[in-house]
Amino acid sequence: MIGMETLRTKWGRNLKPDNVLLEYPRPQLVRDSYLNLNGYWDLIITDDHSNNKVFEGKILVPFSPEAVLSGVNHVTKPNETLHYRRNVNLPVGFHRGRLIIHFGAVDQIAEVYINDQYIATHIGGFTPFSLDITDYVKTDSFDVLVKVKDYSDNSYHSIGKQRFKRGGIFYSVQSGIWQTVWLESVPQNYLKNLYITPLYDEQSVKFTLDKTNEEEVNVEVSFKGVKQGEIITADKEFIVKLSNLYPWSPEKPNLYDVKITYGEDIVHSYFGMRVFEKRQDKDGLYRFYLNHKPYLLTGVLDQGYYSDGLLTPPSDKAMIEDINLMKKMGFNLLRKHIKIEPLRWYYHCDRLGIIVFQDMINGGNRKDILFHSILALIGIHLPDRLYFLFGRKDQAGRNEYKQELTEMINHLYNTPCIATWVPFNEAWGQFDSKVITEYLKSLDNTRLIDHASGWSDQGIGDYHSRHIYFTPIRFFKSKGKKRINALTEFGGYSLVIEGHLFNKEKVFGYKVFKTKDELAKALETLYLKKVLPQITKGLSVIIYTQLSDVEDEVNGLITYDREVVKVDIEKMKYLNNQLKLAFGRVE
Repeated sequence: MIGMETLRTKWGRNLKPDNVLLEYPRPQLVRDSYLNLNGYWDLIITDDHSNNKVFEGKILVPFSPEAVLSGVNHVTKPNETLHYRRNVNLPVGFHRGRLIIHFGAVDQIAEVYINDQYIATHIGGFTPFSLDITDYVKTDSFDVLVKVKDYSDNSYHSIGKQRFKRGGIFYSVQSGIWQTVWLESVPQNYLKNLYITPLYDEQSVKFTLDKTNEEEVNVEVSFKGVKQGEIITADKEFIVKLSNLYPWSPEKPNLYDVKITYGEDIVHSYFGMRVFEKRQDKDGLYRFYLNHKPYLLTGVLDQGYYSDGLLTPPSDKAMIEDINLMKKMGFNLLRKHIKIEPLRWYYHCDRLGIIVFQDMINGGNRKDILFHSILALIGIHLPDRLYFLFGRKDQAGRNEYKQELTEMINHLYNTPCIATWVPFNEAWGQFDSKVITEYLKSLDNTRLIDHASGWSDQGIGDYHSRHIYFTPIRFFKSKGKKRINALTEFGGYSLVIEGHLFNKEKVFGYKVFKTKDELAKALETLYLKKVLPQITKGLSVIIYTQLSDVEDEVNGLITYDREVVKVDIEKMKYLNNQLKLAFGRVE
């Protein structure tokens, strides 16, 4: 990032421009038609006031111009427009009837043109969108133009942790295309989308299809090559009974394979059989239940930032290594914090076996966090209908949030790993959370909801969710008899690793240690003396801050560039196992 140290991951150092994130980007709905458009695009950045060119050259898509790996090194300002252009040559025989272009994510407002003809505008920097461009493509060669505006935190749009005045727990802004761009061609009649709902107790699975006409579909379900169910039907919603139940869990991430034949269209997908619940144990305390059994969730906050790609993973292997490392440390949960990852990240969580709490992206106008944090420390939680105090006075922003929330749920619905939706974090842009929670349940009643992680609790949802960094960790059975007691952020212990710092001038941490030994002893005390005793009070969710360092924050279990693991893997596994043993004694 500009003005800071250039830290590269091993994947970034070995990146080849003609081989950038080429893996099929949508594992939950796979076709054999796929043309990846990552790589170098032409880029012009213009000043909207003067119409002058601020930058003209190449950009390596899908990295934002602010990311080291993009090759641009430019921070996009609110008064600037990014102009991406690329010529596409379709392979012989690629065009089967309809041509669709997919954008994994473009931050924030994207206008798409084909051969300079306007197609559509998408608002929302974290959700994907797809466009049928068939009628605009007359030959096998055509131009794609994407114009992007990004106001970042100068507006009410969804921004996550991005700030123009970065520092502390807030990070560099980024803009433009930051997830894979790709083309597919489908027959005239094709399956637009599908939603898969496991019916665990019925040993069945429900399919809801969005298809272009009323023709029959043939659905085959198998497990490790052995057929488990099949149906031929013209219905758009139907149930398939399974021959055998193979439950999905972090310990045994069993996945069923799906093949759907719809005329000339053939798609492949998968699902996991699992059920997530809030249920009372023998003492009347609400616990998290997986597949009808009490289950301790111990995990880490995962912000998904990389030192050279920012929000964009530098490779598929980078995502896999993060997940595998956390599993080796004994964690079974990742809280994906205020970011929507590429779909392949969720696929890896599905197949490797780790549960996910998924945050919605925050927006709104309020930039400070001290106001609500101080109130939370003294136990005051303001009603979130007071829009001004939460930075949500703009009706357009509230409407946009709900639209993007809907897009996120639809986008991630089929991923078995997601157990909980987190619509709001620490009062950042929070509003009408009771209404939002009810709306979430109407979209997806198969998962739990942490309606306000950390602060500004409105007394609803499935969790009594607290962030504790500076005060004693205490939970009460009285709270646990109403909702699941959840420690959704804690720790944040910091260790500086020289040579792996983003900002040598200023580092941020809640408690700073000088050596790995000091950090190890502090973690042991934290987990075994402070957290473990709370399990008898109903504590069922434990989320440490955090997986990796991010910019000024040096409180990760690993460094920002993923080069140094700061803790002993086996020792961390031991601490997690002690929590699980304690949970087993009270379940």
